[in-house]
Amino acid sequence: MSFYDTLHKKNIVAKPGFNRWLVPPASIAIHLCIGSVYAWSMFNPALVKILGVVTSSGDDWSLGQVVWIFSVAIVCLGLSAAYAGKWLEEVGPRMVGFVSACCWGGGFLIGALGIYLQELGVQISLSLPMLSSEPIVLQLGLYLLYLGYGVIGGIGLGLGYVSPVSTLIRWFPDRRGMATGMAIMGFGGGAMIAKLSIDKLLEKFYKAPEYLGEASSLDLITEAGRRFVEISGNLTEVVVVTANDFAKMIVPSDPGVYIVGTGSSGASETFLFLGIVYFIVMTIAAFSYRVPAENWKPEGWTPPKDSKKSMITQNHVHIDQALKTPQFYFLWVVLCFNVTAGIGVIGVAKTMMIEIFTPSLPSIVTASFAGTYVLMISVFNMIGRIFWASMSDYIGRKTTYFIFFTLGIILYLSIPYSARAVSIDPTVTYLLMFYGASMIIFTMYGGGFATIPAYLADIFGTRYVGGIHGRLLTAWATAGVLGPVAITQLRQNSLEGAIFDLANKLSPEKFMEIYGDSIDNLAILVKQKTVTISNLMQHMPEGTVNPSATLYNTTMFAMAGLLAIAWISNWLIGPVDKKHHMKN
Repeated sequence: MSFYDTLHKKNIVAKPGFNRWLVPPASIAIHLCIGSVYAWSMFNPALVKILGVVTSSGDDWSLGQVVWIFSVAIVCLGLSAAYAGKWLEEVGPRMVGFVSACCWGGGFLIGALGIYLQELGVQISLSLPMLSSEPIVLQLGLYLLYLGYGVIGGIGLGLGYVSPVSTLIRWFPDRRGMATGMAIMGFGGGAMIAKLSIDKLLEKFYKAPEYLGEASSLDLITEAGRRFVEISGNLTEVVVVTANDFAKMIVPSDPGVYIVGTGSSGASETFLFLGIVYFIVMTIAAFSYRVPAENWKPEGWTPPKDSKKSMITQNHVHIDQALKTPQFYFLWVVLCFNVTAGIGVIGVAKTMMIEIFTPSLPSIVTASFAGTYVLMISVFNMIGRIFWASMSDYIGRKTTYFIFFTLGIILYLSIPYSARAVSIDPTVTYLLMFYGASMIIFTMYGGGFATIPAYLADIFGTRYVGGIHGRLLTAWATAGVLGPVAITQLRQNSLEGAIFDLANKLSPEKFMEIYGDSIDNLAILVKQKTVTISNLMQHMPEGTVNPSATLYNTTMFAMAGLLAIAWISNWLIGPVDKKHHMKN
């Protein structure tokens, strides 16, 4: 038997008497690995400081560039799942799961190479006279990170995500919600394990850059928005660390001046290690898959009968025919907007927690606290997947989504209130309000993912649910763009406005004294990360409110609006017209 045959579904049909409870652990293992994508924000502090290490330097990647890697991975997840769903029906979950292991693990390895090249300062310069008189400089490392983690890794995400869904629905036709909850539970919990490992790995491989001393003891020079120190007759680029930067550091260091490019954030080694581990675990899990024999049913179970008003059908709709029904598109909107409302927050969770609460509650909201926040998001995401999916077996899928959207609108609108209130009155009460609201939101975010396959099986039948589910995940791909675009663009607009407002509170002479450049060049100083809210607040009059807490307010209002649209779409869903049913 060839290796291909070993993977094919015709050779993994379970024998009579097989215990169906042996299948969920394999799906959970794969989803725990690929679910680490939800811990992407744990990499953000390291990836935006590859060269500066203690704080961002002029040539470091921006948060917007880094967040987009996460977006590309989610887009590729949705697009690959749209194809993989139909392929899964042909070749089975073992083959799809193994290819997923190769892509996800391999994507990390390519990403590790990209980060390493950034550490070395490798760039490509292109001369294109028709477009620009200046050479176009491309950061090779960034493109490799996009290709590895974003594209190839994203394909692995899509393949791994769909591999267990239809299989477990067939093994558990009597408990569809619970089955899909088990299938997708691990995806929500993956970030929990990743958070614990990423933090430790980054710290293990971290190397502080060379320290020159306190800023007041050195003659700092500003050119083109960057800071330099003259060493042995040569200008050496440096970064200046203030006390306000401590919460954003991978490993806290003394305030002062550090040489750019002399340390390591530990990101490349962490990517390399994780890629190898994920490949091994996912391969073992993929080879544990089994599929039930044709027409297999649990002992003693009788399928429910169809009725005109029932939202659960025993008929089947072909993959291609499902695309001709309005129900598919209503469900697409339901999934897309539910995911959009949560995925943008997941991509910047650690950064958001630090920016909103560290200025007001610095002794509580440290980098470690923010990391734990990411961990708890994963915990509640995972709990929500199994809780809400199982609950939907009793209250119905449609009612479950009505709860998601109604409660979600209220909770998203409460977050701007908590953020603004804590900047005025720094008490723990507002932190608890924010924490509680976001945890409930993420139970419903995870629950939405886990319940949607059962919703599809109810509406379109079980025969092609894997393929239909794959097509529906294009909604996730769309949300992977909408969510991060909304949160990064709206945040960036708020950030720039806040910096300009603060800078204008300083006299031109004071600004020149602090930054060594004119306030007329503020835009380029902001672009080069020389002027930030953190270092500006060091020089503001007592009583000045730190604007970091309100950077995400407009985003939360936008998310609440999307959930309102999803509520209407869910209300419009009904049984599929019998003309779409398969005849046999």
